[in-house]
Amino acid sequence: MNLPGSDRYTPTAIALHWVAGALILGNLAFGLYMVDLPLSPAKLKYYSWHKWAGVTIFLLSAARLVWRITHAAPALPATMPAWQRAAANASHHLLYALFFAAPLTGWLFSSAAGFQTVYFGVLPIPDLLAKDPALADTLKLAHRFVNYSLAALVTVHAAAAIKHHVVDGDDVLARMLPFLKPRT
Repeated sequence: MNLPGSDRYTPTAIALHWVAGALILGNLAFGLYMVDLPLSPAKLKYYSWHKWAGVTIFLLSAARLVWRITHAAPALPATMPAWQRAAANASHHLLYALFFAAPLTGWLFSSAAGFQTVYFGVLPIPDLLAKDPALADTLKLAHRFVNYSLAALVTVHAAAAIKHHVVDGDDVLARMLPFLKPRT
């Protein structure tokens, strides 16, 4: 558990952050790549891989949330304005919501489209909805909107961390990068 006054996240929190972050960014990019490909056996294989990554992201997000609930985050710098603290808190809550909403809307879309997810080709994931092409169209748009929102918020999150390091000169970024030493 992070002790009060600790200046870094735990090694577990850091690992969960970067592994989940890499998977999320990779799956966002992969989704953009594959969506406009012509229908082919390769595209169907890519959709399976995309869904497997989505299930993995969902599971990692659950692990991250449990870890975060049971381990306090390091305190933000005392010099940080109140509005930035509020924005950081709100953006972290929204990030967690989107971490779950992205795979859930994909799962719902896949279910409504009539394509069951079989995790790594072995473990069938139950469909959440009956096949419904009209609903599938709506859920496809919802999945796209959630993922574009997630991409935008991840960009803002990374930019804010870099701004804190480069412009503000505080240790916000060092708390999550194992190779950066705190300045204080």
